[in-house]
Amino acid sequence: MNRIETDLCIIGAGSGGLSLAAAAAQMGARTVLVEGAEMGGDCLNTGCVPSKALIAAAKRAQAMRMGRRFGVTPVDPEVSYADAMAHVRSAIETIAPHDSQARFEGLGVHVIRDWARFTGPDEVATGHHRIAARRFVVATGSRPFVPPIEGLSDTPFLTNETLFVQSDRPEHLLVIGAGPVGLEMAQAHHRLGCRVTVIEAMTALGGEDPELAAIVLERLRSEGVEIRENTAVERVSGSAGAIRLETSAGIVSGSHLLVAAGRVPATEGLGLEVAGVEHDRRGIRVGADLRSSNRRIYAIGDVAGGAQFTHVAGYHAGVLARAILFGLPARAKGGHIPRAIYTDPELAQVGLTEAQARQRYRDSVEVIRVPYSDNDRSVAEARTEGLIKVMVHRGRPVGASIVGAQAGELVGTWALLIANGLKMKAIANTVLPYPTVSEINKKAAGAYFSSRLFDTPWVKKTVGLVQRYFP
Repeated sequence: MNRIETDLCIIGAGSGGLSLAAAAAQMGARTVLVEGAEMGGDCLNTGCVPSKALIAAAKRAQAMRMGRRFGVTPVDPEVSYADAMAHVRSAIETIAPHDSQARFEGLGVHVIRDWARFTGPDEVATGHHRIAARRFVVATGSRPFVPPIEGLSDTPFLTNETLFVQSDRPEHLLVIGAGPVGLEMAQAHHRLGCRVTVIEAMTALGGEDPELAAIVLERLRSEGVEIRENTAVERVSGSAGAIRLETSAGIVSGSHLLVAAGRVPATEGLGLEVAGVEHDRRGIRVGADLRSSNRRIYAIGDVAGGAQFTHVAGYHAGVLARAILFGLPARAKGGHIPRAIYTDPELAQVGLTEAQARQRYRDSVEVIRVPYSDNDRSVAEARTEGLIKVMVHRGRPVGASIVGAQAGELVGTWALLIANGLKMKAIANTVLPYPTVSEINKKAAGAYFSSRLFDTPWVKKTVGLVQRYFP
């Protein structure tokens, strides 16, 4: 068995692992990257990239149905599900070279394509290597959670890991779970010509602002997606093409089943106990410095037990780059991390929701509301369905919730302000091109200041004095 001694060993070649490996190798640290599956991890191969590519195909189909108000005769599109999935694979293949083994070896990273397990507190083993490192970073991500429903293990079902290799369109897709993944795929498949039924044991989009979530759910239902909330799946049975769900509200039958019931950290087989790394079902326990109970071992991204987003893994990689490569104090924070759900309309959030802000700041928080119908570009494009809410405390935004077209793009402005502790005047002072949807952010800032300018007696008195006595 080949023995390798290195400065840094990273386990997992997803977003976080790749980002850290590239930085470390290019800055002179001896770096080993171990990956037993596909380079690029879940995001490239079975998550963000393929799902957004399929959503893009579905949007094209939906646009053909929605042209009447623009003077375009709507048509029911002829959809090739196989070709839509070919577009998905093309998107993956286009991006894959950026995450490839060859590219990272070109950067100076020693890439080992195998599964790794700790054999001690300062060593890991793969099939043919033993790796001793000064520091280890676990970046293994997460995997789909398969709930312990009776009969599920004996019934054919899909997860995001198997969905995108399908080429035959499901006649009736059943979806367990009305979270982001479940609803994104439900809407996309319905727009591509599938009948879709979503089963949710609790409340659909239960972690989001309920007012904004209701707008998303109303749209999906109006398009024909059936969403059954507060309905538990008690038993699953059937075979390929004929799936039967026994639920608390009756029997539901369909042709295919997608399980989108959340994700769990990928810690199996890592030998964390041998390495003295504390972990539980939520992942590896780390502090704000992302260090585990073994000071040599860090964890980033989904496996670290926090928010499960690709951009969080990338952020964690940046935090560790400062700490590991330069020896600088660096701590991960969470209050400035945005998230987005790519349904149509999109739903995005950064910082505190309205309920969270009111609970924390009580009466000292202001909630600014601006509907999309107040934005000229949205009116011109007939995309007035939506709303932005900004939570402000002492002149600084502490949260922003957006539902509507391009919400995932618009939330970036508020993420910038919150991350840097900027005040509302920063966006109020910004000049934006007209007409753009992004002006809705500035309109929110204007709404915040207008109440102070137009409804304050001393302002009117001052203006009156200036007009009277100053030439």
